[in-house]
Parts: sequence; C-alpha cells; structure tokens
Amino acid sequence: MDSSATYALLILIPIFFLNPTLSLEYPEELINGIHLGPINDGPLSSPPESRTVAFPPSPTLNFPPLVPALFVLGDSTVDCGTNNFLGTLARADRLPYGRDFDTHHPTGRFCNGRIPVDYLALRLGLPFVPTYLGQTGSIEDMIQGLNYASAGAGIIFSSGSELGQHISLVQQIQQVMDTFQQFILSMGEDEAYDLVSKSIFYISIGTNDYIHYYLRNVSSVQSLYLPWSFNQFLAHTMKLEIKNLYNANVRNVVVMGLAPIGCAPYYLWLHNRKNGQCVEMINNMVLEFNYAMRFTVEELTKELPDANIIFCDAFEGSMDIIKNNDRYGFNVVDDACCGLGRHRGWIMCISPDMACNNTSNHIWWDQFHPTDAVNEILADNVWSGLHTSMCYPMNLEDMIAQNAK
Repeated sequence: MDSSATYALLILIPIFFLNPTLSLEYPEELINGIHLGPINDGPLSSPPESRTVAFPPSPTLNFPPLVPALFVLGDSTVDCGTNNFLGTLARADRLPYGRDFDTHHPTGRFCNGRIPVDYLALRLGLPFVPTYLGQTGSIEDMIQGLNYASAGAGIIFSSGSELGQHISLVQQIQQVMDTFQQFILSMGEDEAYDLVSKSIFYISIGTNDYIHYYLRNVSSVQSLYLPWSFNQFLAHTMKLEIKNLYNANVRNVVVMGLAPIGCAPYYLWLHNRKNGQCVEMINNMVLEFNYAMRFTVEELTKELPDANIIFCDAFEGSMDIIKNNDRYGFNVVDDACCGLGRHRGWIMCISPDMACNNTSNHIWWDQFHPTDAVNEILADNVWSGLHTSMCYPMNLEDMIAQNAK
C-alpha cells in the first residue's frame, strides 16, 4: 500500500466507523490515487471448474429485431451511463467497473461487465441501448431505444439525494414523454405511436427507496409508515406512473421486482452476519414489495385494454442462484468481489486494487450489485425462464410471440 492509500484510508476508516451509512458514499478527491495492493484469489476471470450450467452464447445481431426498440427506466441495476453526466458520488465511470465489459472500459454500468438489459437487447436483435443523456438529439440515435435509468434514483423523488444528483422515476417518465414528442415531430404521430406501442419498456427501480430512504429512516418515515404501508405506497406510485406510460401508447412493459438486498454484502457487514446469513427483516420488506407489485401488475392488466405487462421477481431468481450456487458455479456467495472489510461490504468499490481477480465465481460484484454472470442468468430467466421461472403471467419471449400472432 502506497502513501496515498494510507492517507486516504486513515481519513475514510474513522468516518465509516463512526457512521456506517457513509460507507455508501466516498469523498471524490480521495479516490483517484488510492493503491491498496492486489487481492490475489486466482487467475483473472478464469472460469471455475465447478460451473456446470451451460449458458447459451449471447445472440448476435444477425437477425431482424423482434421489436422496434427497448426503453429502460430504473436505478443502478440498469444504469448504463446516465450518472456519468451528473454531479453525484453514485458513478461507475472508473475501473474496475467495466473491466469485463465488451470494451474492457468503464461505461457507467455498476458491474464488472454487462447488465441485464444488455443481454435482453441482444435477445431482441437490438444493439446495446444508449443513455438518454448521451444521445445527440438525432432520431437515428433514439429510434432503437434509450436508457433513462439513473443510479441512486427511486420511486420516491428524494430517495438517494444524499449521494448527489440523480434522475428520479418521475423525471425519467418526463424524459420519456420528451422523447415521444421528438418522435412525433420527426416521423409523424401515427408512425411514432406505432413504434412506441410495439416497443418494450423495462422498469427496474425501488431498491433505493429502502437503502437510501426507509432503512435510513429519512424524515422519520418509519414512524409514519409500517413496512407494509410503505410498500403499498410505493406500489401505488408505480401503478400511476405505468398508467402515464400507457396513456402515451406504451403497451409492452416488463416490471422487475427487487432483489434480496438483505443478502447484499453491505448489510451482511452492517449487521455483522456470519456464514452468509441474510438479514431477514430487510428481505421480508422486499418480499412484501414484490408481492404488492405483482398484484399491481395483475390489476393493471385487467384495467388497461391491450396492455401486456409482466412482473419478473428478481428476488425469486436471485435466491435460486444463492441457494443453488454450486449448480451455477459460484463458490463465493456472501463476499463482494470489490470492496473492503468483512464481506467486502464496508467500503464501496473505488479502486482496481480493491477487486478480486476472479469474478466468475462471485455472486456479488460490489456492496449491492451482482456480477455479470448473475446478470446473464437473470436476463435468461426474464427472457425464457431458462434456469427458473420468475416472470408472471409470462416471460418476455412469450409476450413477443403473443404479440406476433
């Protein structure tokens, strides 16, 4: 460890010890020079011998797109670079983020490689979806889809605001509407409505409403809402926003449930968990939210004519991976690949020297986000239920087949 790292950690460690929630944040000026010494745990990204599940190769773009476009709304689970353009600590624009991506460079994805919507875009015969803030304004840049997702964003406007700027769900919906207006002006109302109605809209959001709002008891929210009431409030808000999309001619929506954040390395560290035992209290809230959202999707399907809305339970899919980790080839279940402290969940991933060498046997990439390998499994499940059925009432492949009839 060099002197800059020693200086940085001497400052960071007392701060994080006195206030654990600050391990979700970090002083920007300390990051660039940190060198912590390598963590050696095997060859770089070498596949573990225990991997027995054969994953099909990612589809190539050698067939016509199955849908005109893919539009993505959400948080860091699907942010592909939105926050690179914002003044925020929630950024993934430096290594080791992106080290296993196609370009081997950081893109703003909170992962070592691809995020789920990258895999789904290829399944649909589409290129990777660019971020809305990075497009030039030409229709050619937008016509096959845009990604509005912003790390730190929540269903509640102020969730994640302590990290700096982010684009909340309400603001993302407004950006979608602005995009539709550009389509109408460029191609005419009928053609624009046709494109929107045949495209897929993927929504993955809600985690930050717990991590950065309810669990931190912002504005004494826990005294105002019991967990179930808070979940109902979030689900109702989501319902209103999906209706807003429907009123703009959106017809095909994938709503992702929340992953088991009670198993995330940060909470294992914070609650001093042993042997990878998840924090049941947190996971119970996630289960309740997912139940409320699945019921909400069922309601919307009945209320909105011609709407195809599916709910995909990320908790169910993720727990299948955690419980059957050997079958999937993961032998590191409760430790992040990148981070510091117990379970590497204490301090956020801020330097290449904090990362493990072999990501392919890890479930978790950093404090909260899964590895590329897990993202691929979850995307396969959303697409076809390849490994486990987690989408209701149908998977994405079936939705597209149904629309083609």
